[in-house]
Amino acid sequence: MPIIKSAKKRLRQSEKRKALNLRYKRQMKAVIKEIAKLVKNGEKEKAKEKLSEAHKRIDKAAKRGVIKKNTAARKKSRLTKAVS
Repeated sequence: MPIIKSAKKRLRQSEKRKALNLRYKRQMKAVIKEIAKLVKNGEKEKAKEKLSEAHKRIDKAAKRGVIKKNTAARKKSRLTKAVS
């Protein structure tokens, strides 16, 4: 455990950031899995409706630095291709 005051603060900050990053990543993965499941079951219309939510979650994760910009673009591209 940190002893210095600034190190204690850094620990609190990193724990907070880790929790937020995990939240963004889990939300993104959940919606991607949901779309994959819908596509697999042949429910393309529902998948198309969910696509905008997926793009929103992926963009948010990229904006926050959870994933990189090109990774976000690749994920969105593959999702769109799978749905169409």
